Amino acid sequence: MAKRIIACLDVKNGRVVKGVKFVGLRDKGDPVELAARYEEEGADEIVFLDITATVEGRKLLLNVVRDTASVLTIPLTVGGGIRDLDDILTVLSNGADKVSINTAAVKDRNIILRAAEEVGSQSIVVAIDAKRIGSEYYVFTHSGTVNTGLKALEWAKTVEALGAGEILLTSIDRDGTRMGYDIELTRLIAENVSIPVIASGGAGSYEHFYEVLTKGKADAALAAGVFHDGVIRIGDLKRYLLSMGIEVRL
Repeated sequence: MAKRIIACLDVKNGRVVKGVKFVGLRDKGDPVELAARYEEEGADEIVFLDITATVEGRKLLLNVVRDTASVLTIPLTVGGGIRDLDDILTVLSNGADKVSINTAAVKDRNIILRAAEEVGSQSIVVAIDAKRIGSEYYVFTHSGTVNTGLKALEWAKTVEALGAGEILLTSIDRDGTRMGYDIELTRLIAENVSIPVIASGGAGSYEHFYEVLTKGKADAALAAGVFHDGVIRIGDLKRYLLSMGIEVRL
C-alpha cells in the first residue's frame, strides 16, 4: 500500500488558521484556494477541520465544506462540531467523502458503531488528540482543552472494535512546533490496531515525514503549517520519499 500525504485545513470562521499546540491561531488563507493548490501539488487527501465548532457549541460551516469539495477530486475528510448520526449524514451529503469525529465519539461511543453500520467504516475517521502526562498518553477533546482521562492506546483499540475505518492521531505536544512527529505515540497506536493510522502534529522537514512513515509505522502523514507557509512542497516531498524507498503516488 502506498503511503499517503495529507494536507490539513484547520478552519475558523471560514478561514484557514494555524497555531502551536492548538493555541495562538494565525490566518493562513482561504480553504477553497488552499485545497485546490494542495491537490495540484499532489496531496492524496484533504482534511478539513472546523476547529472551533465544538467549543462554540455550533454546527460546522457547511457552505465552506461544499465550496471546498467542489474544487477537489481527491478524498475530503471533514470534522468539527459533529454531534450525532444526522450530522454525519449531512456532512457526507454536502461533499465530504469521510467524516472525522472526536468529542462526539468520546461522549457517546455508540455513534461510531451506528455510523459505521449506516455509511460503512471506510467513511468514519476517529480523531484522537493525545497529550503525554507522565508516562501515559491521554485523550483530549474540545480542541485540546478537556482531558477525558481515557488512555490513548485503550481508546484506539476501542474505536477500532466499534467500526472506525481510520484513526487521525494528533500529538498535542508536537502540534505546530515543527520538531517532528511523536514517533513513540504513533508507533504505539499503529502497532496495536489494524486500521490505518494518520500521523499528525510536528512536521517540520522531509526527514520527519520519512521517520513517521517508517519508525512510526504510520499509514499516512498529515501536515498543515509547513504546507501553508511553503516550507515544504508536496510534490518535492513525495519525490524525496520515493528516493528513500517509500512508496507514494506521484
